[in-house]
Amino acid sequence: MSVHHGESTIRPEPDKVLKDIADYVHNYQVTSDLAFETARLCLIDTIGCGLEGLNFPECTKLLGPVVDGTIVPNGRNAQVLDAGTKVPGTNYQLDPIRGAFNIGTIIRWLDFNDCFLAAEWGHPSDNLGAILAVADHLARQGQPLTVRDILEGMIKAHEIQGGLALLNSFNRVGLDHVVLVKVASTAVVSKLLGLSHSQTIDAVSQAWVDGQSLRTYRHAPNTGPRKSWAAGDACSRAVNLALLVKKGELGLPSVLTAKTWGFYDVLFKGKPFEFQMPFGSYIMENVLFKISYPAEFHAQTAVEAAHTIHAQLKASGKSSDDIKSVRIRTQEAAIRIIDKQGPLDNFADRDYMVAYPLIFGELTSNSYTDASAADPRIDALRAKIHCVEDSNFSVNYHEPSMRSIGNALLVELNDGTVLDEVVVEYPVGHKRRRAEGIPLLMEKFKRHISVHFNEAHQQKILDTVTDAQSLSKLPVDKFTDLFVKP
Repeated sequence: MSVHHGESTIRPEPDKVLKDIADYVHNYQVTSDLAFETARLCLIDTIGCGLEGLNFPECTKLLGPVVDGTIVPNGRNAQVLDAGTKVPGTNYQLDPIRGAFNIGTIIRWLDFNDCFLAAEWGHPSDNLGAILAVADHLARQGQPLTVRDILEGMIKAHEIQGGLALLNSFNRVGLDHVVLVKVASTAVVSKLLGLSHSQTIDAVSQAWVDGQSLRTYRHAPNTGPRKSWAAGDACSRAVNLALLVKKGELGLPSVLTAKTWGFYDVLFKGKPFEFQMPFGSYIMENVLFKISYPAEFHAQTAVEAAHTIHAQLKASGKSSDDIKSVRIRTQEAAIRIIDKQGPLDNFADRDYMVAYPLIFGELTSNSYTDASAADPRIDALRAKIHCVEDSNFSVNYHEPSMRSIGNALLVELNDGTVLDEVVVEYPVGHKRRRAEGIPLLMEKFKRHISVHFNEAHQQKILDTVTDAQSLSKLPVDKFTDLFVKP
């Protein structure tokens, strides 16, 4: 006969990771001028990417309230419109949960916002969906929040997401990186919402126990549009969880470490998280801007190389029709994510970032539309392209002092000519090319606002966002109002 004494009901101390995140959010003072200046550029660029996403009906059809016509003007559960979150580029004003989904979705739609690559990859500016939605809502309730508060929130969200990504690969256990958006956003908006240190621990624990997205929507054969709204979903979940805890919802102190039932055992193969460095401002200072091309970041340098080869072919009177084969030397991560064979059936699946510029000499947001994809030359050239891993590229990709994203293209022509291999290790948006990239980043922003606003208003926006000192003091709602459709 065996004796079973039952599970202990004594609640343990919160897991160290939960406490470290809460300590960082509530107690760490960001003093890095570089981090704040990079965050300003990141804010400008991220808003611009959201405005560009609005040009595509596949994106805009997902926006607005969950169900049209459900706003109740009176009654106990009424939405107070004047305190609602405004969505840039639209005339929507929504509750902060739905606002976070809307903002997060437009930001991420075109895969054109910033990136950070490590054992896990991701887009830390995705967190702006939650941060801006909550900050704007609170500012319209009368709280004295400024753009500097947004910048500080972005720095901390970047740091939490990127710090967890440095040594912990969620993709290798089949989980999508938006789990880190949800965790980071939950932590930062908890502080914005006035939650205490212990409540922030509770809210972050809820983010870890929450249902996590499978990565399958980013990979063949299931690649689809969900990858473009997954971050918006994570942002809205983060705001919802923080608000639930504010109302008294309890946390789960050993959500990560609980034997059998915790995150580590259930979803991370029993392995605890590792950390390369304490939370500070490293991630924002080293974030990667997508400046030149709306394309998966692991291919940014390959696209740049493809543009160089297109120009060489054109100068010699040749074209992509003269190509016999293309070899891409790349990092291991790129092979796992974007090395595809077969038909690419939708906007989200079309990772033909080398073939397209080799043919056309450009890669823009419109390069992925059904009309663009119908050109038979694209698949014909894709069939001639193959990828091989370069171990040095893979090592340097993870090296903290480098964090390169190298690619090299070797093209052989039908007449037997082999062109010199074109190697690009660092994209324009990398910290090592920041001085080169900033003017291009501002040109990108100007293009993105030009579609939505007249010249006078464009100039007002540019005057505001380029004056760093005044911008940081600007009330959040006044900042958001700059981007609202009349």
